[in-house]
Formats: sequence, C-alpha cells, structure tokens
Amino acid sequence: MAKYDYDLFTIGAGSGGVRAARLAGRLGKRSALAEEWTVGGTCVHRGCIPKKFYVYASHFADEFEAARAFGWDIEVSAFDWPRLVAAKKKELARLEGLYEKGLSDAGVTVLRGRAVLEDAHTVNLGGKLITAENILIATGGRPQMHDIPGAQHMITSDEVFDLPELPRRVVISGAGYIALEFACIFRGLGSDVTVVYRRTGVLRGFDDDVRKALQEEMEAKGIRFVFETVFEEVHKTDDGLTVRLANGDTLAADCVLMAAGRTANTHGLGCDKAGVTLASDGSVMVDAYSRTSQPNIFAVGDVTNRVNLTPVAIHEAMCLTETLWKGNPSKPDHADIATAVFTQPPVGTVGLTETEARKRFGEVDIYRARFRPLKHTISGSTEKVLVKLVVARESDRVVGVHMVGMDAGEIIQALAIAVKAGVTKAQFDATMAVHPTTAEEFVLMYEKSVG
Repeated sequence: MAKYDYDLFTIGAGSGGVRAARLAGRLGKRSALAEEWTVGGTCVHRGCIPKKFYVYASHFADEFEAARAFGWDIEVSAFDWPRLVAAKKKELARLEGLYEKGLSDAGVTVLRGRAVLEDAHTVNLGGKLITAENILIATGGRPQMHDIPGAQHMITSDEVFDLPELPRRVVISGAGYIALEFACIFRGLGSDVTVVYRRTGVLRGFDDDVRKALQEEMEAKGIRFVFETVFEEVHKTDDGLTVRLANGDTLAADCVLMAAGRTANTHGLGCDKAGVTLASDGSVMVDAYSRTSQPNIFAVGDVTNRVNLTPVAIHEAMCLTETLWKGNPSKPDHADIATAVFTQPPVGTVGLTETEARKRFGEVDIYRARFRPLKHTISGSTEKVLVKLVVARESDRVVGVHMVGMDAGEIIQALAIAVKAGVTKAQFDATMAVHPTTAEEFVLMYEKSVG
C-alpha cells in the first residue's frame, strides 16, 4: 500500500502548476492539483491572454486612420466595449476547457477548493486531509492594493477586464509594464489617461534609451505623466472619482487603477506549518532546483519572485519533472530571457541593459538607431522605432538587444535565440538584411553610437 495519497500534489492551477501536474501524470505518477479559482491562472484569465486581446482592440483606431492614408475609405461609428468583454470571456472559457482536458487526459486529479499546508506532507482541502510525497507550491502572485483612504474605489488588473463600460477618464498608479500597457489600451480605445508614479521615468530596470523612447511616444499619443508623487486619497463625487495626490494636485477620473506592483500569493498558505521559509517580501525561497527549505516541497512561478513570466514558470516546472523523476537534475536557466511590453509602440528586450553591461564588462560598444518606419512615411504617424545593440568590446559578443517599435515582441523572440547562442557583432554584420523591413536595421548598424 502506498505511503501517500499522491506522488505530487500541486497547489495552484496557473501555467507552472498545470505543466508540472500534467507532466507528472503523463509519467504515470499519481498527480493531483488543487485550485480555488479557475484553471489557467492569472495568465489565461487576468493577465497575458486577455491583455493581448485588449491590446489588439486598442490598435484599431490608429489602423483605421492609417488605412485612409493608404487609399481605403473607412467609416467607423463607435467602439463597443461590452462586445469586446463578451468575446474575451468566450475565448477564455474555451482555453480553460483545453487546460482541463489536458489535465484529464494525463490522469491528473483536479480538486476544487483552497489547499492549505498542514505539514511537510499534508494539505488541508476544505477540511479533508490529503497526503503527498512531494508538494509543489504554484500559487502565483496578486496585485498590491495600497491602503489609502478611498482604496475601495480603486481597481486592480484583476478587475479591469470586466468593467461594465469603457471609462472616459482613467488614472493609473505605477509606471511598470502592467501600468503602461493598460495606459496604452485605454488611450487607444479613446479614454483620457494619466499615469502617476512616485519616481521619475517609466519602466524602471529597463535600458535607459528604451525608457526614454517609450515615454516620448506615449506622451505623443496624449498620455499624461505625473512623476514624483503618489495617491493620497480617492473619493467618490457626483461626476465620478477624484484622486488627491501627495503633491497637492487633484485628478478627476471615472476609473482609478492601482498597478504599482504585485506580491507573492502565500498569505494563509500554511508555509510556517510545513517548514517552508519565506523571503521578506512574502515570496517562497527556493534553491537552484526550485526546492524550498523543506526538501520534499518545491515552488515555481511568480510565487518565488525570480523571473515573473509565464514561459519561465513553465520552464521551471519542466526542470522540476526532470529533477524528480527522470534522473536528470535540472536547474532553470534564468539568463538572457527575452520579454516584451505590449505598449503602443511595444517594447522587446533580451540580455543586458547598457548600464548592466558596463558594470559587468567595463568596455562596451553601443549601436543604436531611431527612425520612422516605412509604413509611417505614408500613414502620417510620427511614431519612431528605436533599435539598440549592446556589445562587450573584448569578446565582440552581443550581450543586449533592445527595441521600441512595431512588432518588437515578434522580432525580439527571434533575436533572443542569437543572444542565447552567444552571437557576435561580426556575425550580425555578416547577416544579409531582409529589405524592406524594420528588423533589418539590426544587421545594418555598422557605426558605433556616440553619447
């Protein structure tokens, strides 16, 4: 008789948890997964997927205008927000069904309800005690809501996709990728948008040229930035909401979005009972193999606050499977991870920023270009593209690639392969251009940038 009910018990049905549970099931392991909300997690229901749908929707206003310049006679009467919300819900229900089918086909037992750790091998699911040889924490993260007067009038990214109507005036706290993506979505759909941030400049941690270029393009589209201040109070008025800032200013709004960070979803999980150590920010501390301080309990994805991206959580889950059951101890590789920010224009980046490269290598060479893409020479848009290469001088290796402009996310995915493979600037230069494209500029920058 088996000592435990399951070989693997996974808490959380986001991308990392689903992948780990499904892979375990396919290997013939007794695999169970507990979820108190919906299968698919943040990415499918409150993050990447619905956000990208809304990004697509927000592009059409500019596309309709460009189409006229290219000879199309287009008349658009209005944008229907409820129709977009309904279409999103329908597609997400389909995706959740696919996730559930994948788990079922792999023989995974899906349990609905909140699972809480009781000890190193036991979880409590609604009063029922379940044991497992190995436990995986994959509970993800949640938006932070600042505790200020009137906080009940604000929303987070969890609620933003299902607003009853498109707000006329939107005020957003934060200048990270989530805040900026929603700023561009709402602006593209016709809302007046103001972004408030406690520091100066957007996308802290990204390359400085990227940060500057994106902020300029967003301001050109009519998005207002208010820096070096924070929300102090939000109160309801006859005409919507009023946000009072620490600098004394007030902003009128119909929707106030708090997008100033996320936190690991570990509150009330029972980590202390199970001997799982948490970091000061509440995230689960793990070693290079995603193992917690309790040898049979592991954690992957945003709950560990390593690199909070869906593909990373999936990769960590795959490495865990190799480690536990395939005799192939595998460490997740968190170096040179490409990422995109789906603003307007979008950002694509992989590798080191210029500042990081100078600290690591000392001498670096910078190649950058900023130009108006071919499409906009007829469309009339003033939007520009930024492309940038960061090269370690001694080795000639390209250690950073950055882009702001149309299709940046698609382009950076391909260039990430080159960076990961250790490509040199000479190899970039030896690559023939595909003309006419925006991406060709990456292999045509022969002159180093000055300043």
